[in-house]
This record gives sequence, structure tokens and C-alpha cells, in this order.
Amino acid sequence: MEDLDKAVVTYLKKKGFTQTEQIFQQEQQTINNNNATDASLLDPDLTKQILTFSQSENIPALYQDGYSKLRAWTYGSLDLYKHELLRVLYPVFIHCFMDLIAKGHLQEARAFFSSFREDHEMMHSRDLIKLEGVLSPSHLEEMEFAHSLRQSKVSIKICQYSYEILLQYLHKTQLITMLGIINEHIDFQVSPGQPSSVSDDAEAFSLVGSGQDAANLINQKEIHWGLLEDSLEDRLDKAGGLLSDSEKADGDAKEVELDENKKKSTDGGKQGGPLKKLKKDKVAGGAGKGARGEGDKAAAAPRVKPELALPTISADVENSILEDLRNRVQLSSSTLPSVCFYTFINTHNGLNCTSISHDGSLVAGGFSDSSLKVWDVAKLGRMGSSMQNEIDPALSENNVGSNGGKRPYTLYQGHSGPVYSASFSPMGDFLLSSSSDSTIRLWSTKFNANVVCYKGHNYPVWDVQFSPVGHYFASASHDRTARVWSMDRVQPLRILAGHLSDVDCVQWHMNCNYLATGSSDKTIRMWDVQTGNCMRIFIGHRSSILSLAMSPDGRYLASGDEDGTIMMWDVSNGRCITPLVGHTSCVWSLAFSCEGSLLASGSADSTVKLWDVNASAKQPKTEESKSGNTNRLRSLKTLPTKSTPVYSLRFSRRNLLFAAGALSANV
Repeated sequence: MEDLDKAVVTYLKKKGFTQTEQIFQQEQQTINNNNATDASLLDPDLTKQILTFSQSENIPALYQDGYSKLRAWTYGSLDLYKHELLRVLYPVFIHCFMDLIAKGHLQEARAFFSSFREDHEMMHSRDLIKLEGVLSPSHLEEMEFAHSLRQSKVSIKICQYSYEILLQYLHKTQLITMLGIINEHIDFQVSPGQPSSVSDDAEAFSLVGSGQDAANLINQKEIHWGLLEDSLEDRLDKAGGLLSDSEKADGDAKEVELDENKKKSTDGGKQGGPLKKLKKDKVAGGAGKGARGEGDKAAAAPRVKPELALPTISADVENSILEDLRNRVQLSSSTLPSVCFYTFINTHNGLNCTSISHDGSLVAGGFSDSSLKVWDVAKLGRMGSSMQNEIDPALSENNVGSNGGKRPYTLYQGHSGPVYSASFSPMGDFLLSSSSDSTIRLWSTKFNANVVCYKGHNYPVWDVQFSPVGHYFASASHDRTARVWSMDRVQPLRILAGHLSDVDCVQWHMNCNYLATGSSDKTIRMWDVQTGNCMRIFIGHRSSILSLAMSPDGRYLASGDEDGTIMMWDVSNGRCITPLVGHTSCVWSLAFSCEGSLLASGSADSTVKLWDVNASAKQPKTEESKSGNTNRLRSLKTLPTKSTPVYSLRFSRRNLLFAAGALSANV
């Protein structure tokens, strides 16, 4: 009993609770004088735990011993439950390390970190590299990553039995320090029944900030995710039965061979004008597909009113788009797209980004020497030499004279730093570029000139993207903000602030009322463009978000990260539908097919993968767990390149998939 009193007094002195200490000592004196102390009323186990906790304030070895015991018990548990219990070790490890740093035990903290970091290298190597930089208690506050970890809770999915045996072990062995860390920093989502499968690990573990409740509250906001009313697709739907016969005759005469013409005539005779939409099931359907690529999904999507003033579209442009929509090939899991891949060679690691126009006729490359170069694919074909040689920047520079003073590309110069992103307008008449010089430049592809320089960001601009209707565009920067601009104003219309680290990528919603941003803080946010308010926070990735894509109906958002994981999100509720695991390196580009049935992903692992969106979005969990490897059900095809990391992807309006990348000898 005396030891317990001393421990309490020592604790009160250490914390500076002088008045409380005096009151406590007076009470103890009164109790001793009245001989009222009854040791039998005090739980001996409780006494031990309080003494142990008091000692833990002074003995860093308790962290080392406690974690070692928990680790040994976890690795020695039954295989059925081991993978669930192992999820607990990483958050306990990082908080043990940071607690030791916070208490001033720097050498012991470094020794602890070195002893056990190998256990977590495979899954959390990037986090560990950042934590290596924590060398003093002040770093815990100054370093944003460490500070956010200290203020965060880890959400871990675990079955009821795994949860119970974990608590039983901690209480039985009286690992109070470990129990305290788990109570303070882990939020268990306990589910009845059998443990989840190992393949669900990506979904079962997420490190979220203390604002998780706020995020859940934000995700309850109503989002109108449908398509714009009176869009070109709507007009095509309404006029499809009237226009398709004549358009079909023109398309047959110009674009297809005689045998295909006969087949289409037969099909047309069977189905008639008013039933043109049924032709989406026929692979060879031409101009009379009548059926838009969005067939099932976009046609059923709700219609919303635009919040932005939309630019007017000329009659010629409108007719051109409608022609493309009528001639769209319907893709599915059994009908995969044709792929056109543009390969840059001899770039000497100088190519930072690529962009492809909507019809694939123009290809842009942003380089480390601050230049932006645009190739006209039609002109390259007429030059008669190999595509690879002509698209080679180094060779082209040397051949300026022999080519009669004309390069096979158009050189845009104006930036004073590496160009990190480029984006073509919907009709290809304008091109945006962003750079480390913190500016965004607008170029006219018609006049081959810089039109506007937009200044607003304070640091490098990582990404820029035109809206689906043109005129408006968005940018993402190292200054942790995204900004919304219009072509006719040099100042941003909206500044979207809220991410805790770099905003790495942006993606417009199909109705232009919302904007999605991906960040190095491992979260994705969706913003209302009109109000600037955050409408959704998507939490689940374990590394920086590098790419985003929005489905044609506006319902789903796909995101790719630095680890090679792709996640599909439901915009309506902010929940992750499914992770798509298959890439072995960064996912740099994502693109939905025009009807929304397929998702294409391009990666630094030099592959393009095609995923079945319908299976990914609708397959029940029970079937997934029975199948073992859930991703095989969703991955339709892997298209490897020889040695070319995939920088960008783009589906044309007719559903031809374009891709671009730089040949690398290092892959």
C-alpha cells in the first residue's frame, strides 16, 4: 500500500499537480490516523497495474519488452487468425517509437525502431522513411506526417474471436503500455463470423486522422452525381431514331467494307429505326449503333442542372461530336478495345508527362528542360519515315536543317522550369501546361503560340486538367491547394484548401459541378466547384494518390496510388467499392471507357491493364471470398510493353484506347 501511495505522489509531482498532491497527502494522513485502511478492499491486480504504469513513465524497456511479447504472441497464433492480428502490430510499433521520442528517450527509440522496422518494410516502407526523420520531441509537432499520426486513430477490421483473444492476452500478461496504445490509437471494427480473407487486407486497414467523424459527417452531404441535362448525349438519345438511317448509309459508304455493309443492312432490317439501341450488342454495328456508348449506365443516370455558366458549342463542333457518338464501338468484358500506343524514344529521362487529344491526332510531351512539344500524328504519317525516329526529340533537333527548317513537332517555349502536366481542350484547339515555375500556360494549337500565363500558385504545379466542356480548368500544387480557373481570367475562381500535403492530381466530374483531388496525404476529396465546399473525403489508400478517373455516368471514381493499388469509390456515399490489385508499381494513369463498362490503368510497371467495372462494382463479397483471388475476376487483360512505363491513357469518343510513354532502359 505504501508503494502505491508513493507511486501516486511521484506521478502528481512529475505532472506539477501541487495542489492535488497536498490534498492527497492530507487524506492519506487522515486515513492513517483513523486506522481506516483496509488493504483487503484493494484489488492486488489493480495495484500491480498502477505500479507498472507508474514505472512505465521512466523505463523505456517496457515498450521494448511489451512490443516484443505482443509480436511473438501474434506470430505464434493460429494461421486462421494470424493475418488479422498482424494488422495490430504496425500501429502499435509506430506509436511505441513516437512515445519514446516524446518522452525524451531518443537512443532507446532509435534502437527500438531499428530492431523491428524490418517487419513492416514491405507494406509501409514509405512511412518508415518519413519516420526516420523524427529525431527529437519537437519533430513530432513540426513534421506534419508525424503530427497527423499522433492525432490519428487506425481503423482495423477484425473478427469477434480475434478481438477477444487479443484483449484476453493483453490483460492476462498485464501489458498495460501496449493496452494503452491500442485503446488510444486503434479503432476496431469488430465483425461476427469467420475472419476476413488475406486478400481483404487493403480494405481492412486504414490510417485516418482524428477528423474521421468529421469526414463521415461530410460524406453524408447530398451529391447530385448525374449528368447534365440537355447534353449532347441526351440530344442523341432523343434524335437517334430519326437520324440513324441516313447517318448509317453515309457511314456504310465511307468507313466499312462491303461484307460489313451487308451485315449492317441485315441487322438494320431486323431491328428497324426505332429500335436502334438494341444494336449495342453487335460488335460490327457502325453509324447506326444508335446506341451511345454509355448505353446502360449513362442513359439511366439522373440529370442535373449546371452550376457553372457553360460555354456555347458551335454547330460544326456539335455535329463532329455527335458523329463520333453515333459511331462509338460498344465495349464489354468480351469486347475489348483496340489500343494505339505512342512510344517516345531517346528521351534520356527528360520526359515528365504526356497528353493525348480526344481524337488521338495530337500528342504532347512535357520535358525537364522546360519545353513542351506537340506532334501531329497525321503529319508524321505523311513524312514516310518511321514513327519512332520522328517522335525522337533528340533526333529531331539534329534534323532541323535537313527537314527544310521544319521540325516534325511544334516546340512551345515559355516555362522556366520542368513541365509536369499537359492537358488538351475537348476539341484540341487549346493546350494547358503546368510547371515547377508555379505557373500554368495556355497555348493555341491553331496559332502555335502562348495565349495566357496564369499565376496564383506559390509552388510547383503538379497537375492541370481541362473540364469536360472546356473553358474551365483545374490545377493541383505543392502548396496543398487545388484551384479552379477559367480561360478568360488570370486569377483563380476558387481555391480549394483542406489537404494536409501536396495535391498531386485533379479530375473533373462529368457534370462539371464537382472536382476530385488526390493528395500525398493518402486521401481524395471531392469539392463543390460553385461553393468551394468539400463534399466527400475518400479514405483507404496507403500511399500518395497519383491518378484519378471519373466514370461516364458520374457515379464512380477510380483512384490509383504509388503502391500500384487502384480503388473504386461510390461517389453517392463515399465508400470504397473494391480495391483492384495487380500492378507492381505506381499507377500513373486511369481512364474509363465511354460507356463505363471498362477501366484502363497505366503503370510504371510498363503494363496497361483492363478491368471489368461491372464485376468490380456488383460482385458480392461472399463470392469474392469463395474464389480466393478476387482480382482475377475483375482483371480482363494485361497488355505489356517491351520496356515503356505508361504515362497517360485516353479513350477516344469512339472508344479507341490511346496510350503514351517513354521507352526506358532501366525498367
